[in-house]
Amino acid sequence: MSKNYLQIDPKDNIIVAITSLEKGTKATIQGQDIVLKENIKQKHKFAVNDFSIGDAIFMYGVLIGKVIKPIKAGTAITIHNVKHASAEFKDSKEKFTWKAPNVLKFKERTFNGYYRKDGKVGTANYWLVIPLVFCENRNVDVLEGALSEKLGYETKKDYAVDTDALISQYKAGASKEDLLNVPIITTKEELSKNRIFPNVDGIKFLKHDGGCGGIRQDSETLCKLLAGYITNPNVAGATIFSLGCQNAQIELLQNALDAIDPNIDKPIHYLEQQKSNSEREFIEEAVKQTFIGLIEANKIERKPAPLSKLVLGLECGGSDGFSGISANPALGYASDLLVALGGSAVLAEFPELNGVEQEIINRCKTEKDAKKFYNLMRAYSASAVAVGSGFENNPSPGNIKDGLITDAMKSAGAAKKGGTSPITEVLDYTEQVTKPGLNLLCTPGNDVESTTGLVGSGCNVVVFTTGLGTPTGNPVAPVLKMSSNTDLYKRMNDIIDINAGTVISGDDTIESMGEKILEHIINVASGDVASKAVLHGNNDFIPWKRGVSL
Repeated sequence: MSKNYLQIDPKDNIIVAITSLEKGTKATIQGQDIVLKENIKQKHKFAVNDFSIGDAIFMYGVLIGKVIKPIKAGTAITIHNVKHASAEFKDSKEKFTWKAPNVLKFKERTFNGYYRKDGKVGTANYWLVIPLVFCENRNVDVLEGALSEKLGYETKKDYAVDTDALISQYKAGASKEDLLNVPIITTKEELSKNRIFPNVDGIKFLKHDGGCGGIRQDSETLCKLLAGYITNPNVAGATIFSLGCQNAQIELLQNALDAIDPNIDKPIHYLEQQKSNSEREFIEEAVKQTFIGLIEANKIERKPAPLSKLVLGLECGGSDGFSGISANPALGYASDLLVALGGSAVLAEFPELNGVEQEIINRCKTEKDAKKFYNLMRAYSASAVAVGSGFENNPSPGNIKDGLITDAMKSAGAAKKGGTSPITEVLDYTEQVTKPGLNLLCTPGNDVESTTGLVGSGCNVVVFTTGLGTPTGNPVAPVLKMSSNTDLYKRMNDIIDINAGTVISGDDTIESMGEKILEHIINVASGDVASKAVLHGNNDFIPWKRGVSL
């Protein structure tokens, strides 16, 4: 971007400061000269003209707020002079056309993935250990301690301590001096080289605080989510821990699995503690069944697959004033590329579609999906209002500090992740992606709850844009973090995979950055490059209980 300020849409009456601007700076907007009357911080906005109380504020070409105090041209737009406002929307579609991007560069490209018998292709190959109720979390911990490091999988640190080596030397009669020279630290890289099952990327332990108590619908939803994880193409099989008396019964999970795939043939081992003779026997069986399952999972090898087998989750979190003009639209272009190639992309976080509903409705291919989205948004908004909140409370302190002062402003930028393609299906939480093209999935705006939901609906890779930085990951799908600005990428390079700050500096266009994102996705999906979240063992998993979560 050549200027140090930007008008995103010709309809906008506020301007984004690309760099911090000093009082007295002259900005020229559509032939009109504006002299700044105060300093404007980077990523924040200033007024094009004088505003009176009640005037509408537009950004990205849509309504994002209403004036609550008079504002002079060339002064800052803040939470003190503007409040949230968003455009009304209806449940019927308006005319929409789409011009697909040129995909010639990627037409013959493939990624190396794990084929499943249902026709899906995984970007990873994991075994899951899942408790149906929080009472079993301790037993899951025991299984993790018994298997992970011993089989060469990740530890909670960058290294593992091999105490067995000390014990062995001690029993052999080693002196104190000899014991001090015994190497006992093994790095993650060294562990992975010594994996017993090289074709299995890991064992993932999906602990949670649900399965009983609360309302019965919570347990039903949890079982549907867990069924989505078991049937995810990145999963080879699962070990299920049940206590026996909880609401989330084994039968409930099996019914959820049948609803997704009546012919599922992945190995799934169910163990119920209240039917076991002892905890020792229960754990022993779990270890043996999981070990045998890993033997089968290890027989699967990566093979070339078309890019149409990718199901890309579109996520954002810790957004800033640049997210909507660099990282999100670049990811949106990558999404459009994938859709044009026959793949699937999934846009979630319904509270962050507030204000752009009509555009979303227009893009739905069918009236049925347009009405479904309309009803989901109305119901979600009403449930938030019923408990004394609302979508206007979505922006976090970090969002506001970095220039996103209303939910509609945040949403208009967040929606850019979904590109411009038609919407092939609207899904409620835990419903599965079955159609190629752009899908909508109802999830909360909470980063981890939303990412958990995306993967539970079938995403085999996720790109997560951020302006402030986050270590978020997922147990099953690789999560690629992309910064909206170069400063963040430099400061948090250990957890950020891709830098979209080059769009701000002018070194990349939205289109060239989008192509780079897709290239990175292909490399990660093939197992050639590990996402930073995978390297750090960020296995965040938070089921949504369908309460109000913004």
